[in-house]
Amino acid sequence: MVWRARQPRAVARRADPSGLGRPSSPAREMAPPLIQPASCPGPRLEAEPPAELNGAETSSGGGPRAAAMEQPRAAARLQIILGHLRRSSAGAVVAHPTTGTISSASFHPQQFQYTLDNNVLTLEQRKFYEENGFLVIKNLVPDADIQRFRNEFEKICRKEVKPFGLVVMRDVTISKSEYTPNEKMTTKVQDFQEDKELFRYCTLPEILKYVECFTGPNIMAMHTMLINKPPDSGKKTSRHPLHQDLHYFPFRPSNLIVCAWTAMEHIDRNNGCLVVLPGTHKGSLKPHDYPKWEGGVNKMFHGIQDYEENNARVHLVMEKGDTVFFHPLLIHGSGQNKTQGFRKAISCHFASADCHYIDVKGTSQENIEKEVVGIANKFWGDENSMDLKVCPYTTAR
Repeated sequence: MVWRARQPRAVARRADPSGLGRPSSPAREMAPPLIQPASCPGPRLEAEPPAELNGAETSSGGGPRAAAMEQPRAAARLQIILGHLRRSSAGAVVAHPTTGTISSASFHPQQFQYTLDNNVLTLEQRKFYEENGFLVIKNLVPDADIQRFRNEFEKICRKEVKPFGLVVMRDVTISKSEYTPNEKMTTKVQDFQEDKELFRYCTLPEILKYVECFTGPNIMAMHTMLINKPPDSGKKTSRHPLHQDLHYFPFRPSNLIVCAWTAMEHIDRNNGCLVVLPGTHKGSLKPHDYPKWEGGVNKMFHGIQDYEENNARVHLVMEKGDTVFFHPLLIHGSGQNKTQGFRKAISCHFASADCHYIDVKGTSQENIEKEVVGIANKFWGDENSMDLKVCPYTTAR
């Protein structure tokens, strides 16, 4: 969820020829989240939120602002070219489009619109993403990195570390009085840009190598999550309704946004794997709202109100380290966790630095804007004095 504004997070090695705020030199320190007017530059309001709200906690902490300098366009383009030439291989990986069988025979090469020219994706992979809106890359993230992410998550659950701005979620079936800080009570942490260990995921060469195929070289990390899907309580609240991620994002164009979602262990239909509706990224953004589920729905788990029931579905069975990249208009969700274990995955939504913000008033996204502004008002103050947009943290390459 990205409507809460935050300070840019820079891990850069390419220049900013356009003045859009892309960093031009390495800057790894992180600045605290902030609320600002609609445009990110300018005065900011910083506040420390209360400890908990409706199943979510936020943490405080932080560091100095990451600096970014501009360079002339010629020098910037030279740096990009040199970066391509110097970029080391992310290691040998085997790419598999999907665990299902889907045809891409109807695709014609001249119709590329969801991927950019690159030397990473094979023609088959590129055609597959164009036709279906997602692509699974097997064994992409090393076990050692996943273990480090798991260790940091456990520290967060025990409150041994409290990164500024981190949102900690619990399942709707867990009452506030029952909540104690441990892994079994925490179903998700998001906005972990101030946690240096978890944010490493957003800077992994293995990940960025593929992200660049969809966003181009100047990359912004817009929204981060580590999901700890719990065993279902019997009320089916561990499932996630079918939705499109663009519903949560007030920026465009959608074709320059991509999600990287990495399995932290074996994931299948038993513990609630992702399910996708291939090809739905070619459609428009649909109206979303809370589904009318008897057992209750978790906060901000909006679902599509009208979709074609007969659309083909593919369940993504994934092993630890497998990563799926998917378009923000792709309809997807996940089933309930029928096992006794917790299903973990880590993800980040990336966007091109060329993306721009939009006004969602009068659109189908207005309902989620009102909900987020209402929550922000409880955390930080008068909602009439703020016009929230996100200031991204950048991982420009």
